[in-house]
Amino acid sequence: MGLFDGLLGNASEVSISDVRAKYQQLLAPGEQIDKAYQVIRDMYIFTNKRLILVDIQGLTGKKIEYMSIPYENITHFSIETAGHFDLDAELKIWIAGMGPTPLEKTFNSQLNIYELQRLLASYILK
Repeated sequence: MGLFDGLLGNASEVSISDVRAKYQQLLAPGEQIDKAYQVIRDMYIFTNKRLILVDIQGLTGKKIEYMSIPYENITHFSIETAGHFDLDAELKIWIAGMGPTPLEKTFNSQLNIYELQRLLASYILK
């Protein structure tokens, strides 16, 4: 992930093996990491069972929030591709019980947003 993308808040794909080693304790038996993205210190981990959001807080990073969103709780989602002047892609996810405001995540233009959309759709449409 480039420093410039991180400063802008854009997520970049990271190595699954690195994420697996660091976050193995979060996974349920039989759960596998399929894709992972990082923005500075925060992570978006897509497993075969749920979406895990890792929010590292504070200056020291000792306080960490792990939000687990089972795919069956995602009511719908949308993607917005990167344009010529808008160099980032966006993913919006609406979650049952969290009100009308979607969870919004921004990704850099090097990310294949269609691949991410296909992965998310494959889990939601089961």
